[in-house]
Amino acid sequence: MTETVVVVGATGAMGRVVCQELLGCGFDVLAVARSSHHLHALADHLPSVRTCETDISQDSSQQAIRNNLGYQVRAVVHGPGVTPAGGICDAPTHALTSAVNIKVGGLIRLVRACEDFFSSGSRIIAIGGHYGFEPTAYAATAGVANAALANVVRQLSWAYGDRGITSHLIAPGPADTERLAKVAAAKAERDGVSLAQVFDELREDSAIGEFTSLESIAWAVLTLLDKRANALAGSTLFMDSGRRRGLP
Repeated sequence: MTETVVVVGATGAMGRVVCQELLGCGFDVLAVARSSHHLHALADHLPSVRTCETDISQDSSQQAIRNNLGYQVRAVVHGPGVTPAGGICDAPTHALTSAVNIKVGGLIRLVRACEDFFSSGSRIIAIGGHYGFEPTAYAATAGVANAALANVVRQLSWAYGDRGITSHLIAPGPADTERLAKVAAAKAERDGVSLAQVFDELREDSAIGEFTSLESIAWAVLTLLDKRANALAGSTLFMDSGRRRGLP
């Protein structure tokens, strides 16, 4: 039986790797993004991927996604990025509310679009980030939105758990991507240091001196699809390369 995995944020660096791994495992992958140009580029790279052009920050995305579903939805993977907008002292308030709308509102829209296609064993997977649990003064949008996302994932776990549908949060540390470069540039400007110095400091924040790889995040998504992952319902899978110092 064909099973679909819906991936939001599919055209970003992380999303492309996740889609590729899912396709390699035989899933029907519906890639969701708002840019037709980037979706065409993704389809050129992964010809078997199906695409859906819609903006997850808008309620209209629910029907757009639903129109592209025809199989059982094995999982939804919600991984859109939010635009870095500076630190908590200078980030515009509208940037913070926009980030929450994309991360939290987007996840809710995605789940509502797919809920009629879920069955026992389906997964709701959100990809948040390290800054939701280890706040920093220079990444306000990521910190606020990802912290809220953790709460919503737990709420969804209770809301859908009696149907055998589990909800999970993956919290990677910084990955060496264009998005990280923007965050690092903001910190470098704020602190009056070089970009190279900021990257060195970011590596030193890790117990193993590394960024989180995109392949590791894709591995986590595939791991959560295993039926034995039910026990992880509502929990956060930290993949921060040893950055988190808090307990639990």
